[in-house]
Amino acid sequence: MRKAIQTERAPKALGPYSQAVQVGQTLYVSGQLGIDPAAGRLVDGGTADQARQALLNIQAIVTAAGFSMQDVVQVQIFLADMADFSAVNEVYKTFFQEPYPARAAVQAAGLPAGARIEILAVAQKAAGVSLRRPGLSAARAAEHPYAEEYL
Repeated sequence: MRKAIQTERAPKALGPYSQAVQVGQTLYVSGQLGIDPAAGRLVDGGTADQARQALLNIQAIVTAAGFSMQDVVQVQIFLADMADFSAVNEVYKTFFQEPYPARAAVQAAGLPAGARIEILAVAQKAAGVSLRRPGLSAARAAEHPYAEEYL
């Protein structure tokens, strides 16, 4: 079942999309800009400041859905200028712990609202989720190199 997630602690969508959509134990967070939800505009400062606000927005959405930043398994970062990569990493590592989420970072030709960065995330709750396929015996699963994930 699909469930739209909405919180006032993150900026309203700039178009026809949800802040996030939860499907089962997976949460898909839409790209977040460095928009201060209270002011409704990009935060002052450079890319690092916008990255911090975008990650705060993601944190607010993830929390509203009953997830935590530790549940984030994948992140995509879109930068206006790849020269800001190191500065973004300094901010990024304050929001996540090892093992860090899988991640991609690319330079984009343009971002909405003149933003310097956009970040999207996927979170997955592992507790109580069985990855075991129906009909997969323990013996058959043991043959798989990642058998523990199936049992």
